Amino acid sequence: MPTNPPTEPGPRTEGELLEELRAGGPSLVALSGGVDSAAVALLAFRALGSEAFAVTLCGPAVAAEEVERATTVAHRIGIRHAVVPVDPLAESGYRSNPSNRCYFCRSVETRAVREWGTPRGIARYLDGVQLDDLGEDRPGIVAMDEAGFHHPLVWARWHKTDVRSFARVAGLPNWDAPSDACLASRIRHGQEVTVPLLGRIETAERGIRDRGFRRVRVRVEGDRARVEVDAAEVAKLASEPLASEVRTALERLGFTEVVLDPLGYRLRPGA
Repeated sequence: MPTNPPTEPGPRTEGELLEELRAGGPSLVALSGGVDSAAVALLAFRALGSEAFAVTLCGPAVAAEEVERATTVAHRIGIRHAVVPVDPLAESGYRSNPSNRCYFCRSVETRAVREWGTPRGIARYLDGVQLDDLGEDRPGIVAMDEAGFHHPLVWARWHKTDVRSFARVAGLPNWDAPSDACLASRIRHGQEVTVPLLGRIETAERGIRDRGFRRVRVRVEGDRARVEVDAAEVAKLASEPLASEVRTALERLGFTEVVLDPLGYRLRPGA
């Protein structure tokens, strides 16, 4: 008699995940502005109450809008929350921008999170890594593992769709927010990461989003910039006078050549 091929176990329930989180004791969530870490923060708060904490990192590589979004999410959840400054540019391996730049960034960030958590009796450190993240080349996850961070969404076998579904039902304000990444992910590997360049990228992207675009990436190589928006919004970006306005705005920021990508945003590891 033929047998059915083995299948991947389905996702664990919220109840099972809450039990796992309770077993870990006082916990701290590395909370960005994204939906994955927001879901973990909510679950940790439901499981642990006042023994759940969230830390959002701020600094030159993190867009101010992301910090604001994380603060809004933490307030909505009710979890105890702190914004902690960190400067990955102090690490030469980050500044030089090799292909594994994320490893150096996460190493600095996890150290800052643990330094905040240790005197407060934190027993477990949590992040928002979920199953879909494991299919990519993510040196940052290696650094998180080395720092002893736990991935509760991976333990629960939740994919991105599971996370968004949970966040939507739970009423998290960023349940459908597009994924974001460190501002340095816009800079071509091998080009030095500097504070002024990160600031130019942040200003450029914010200005374009303010014109009504959902997701924006300003990719940089030298002083050249390539603007990506979601494929459904490429025609809008290419329309006049908007296209000329965007080019002029970026040229005023110091970019010598501005290209509006006709293919739109494409997912890249960590970007």
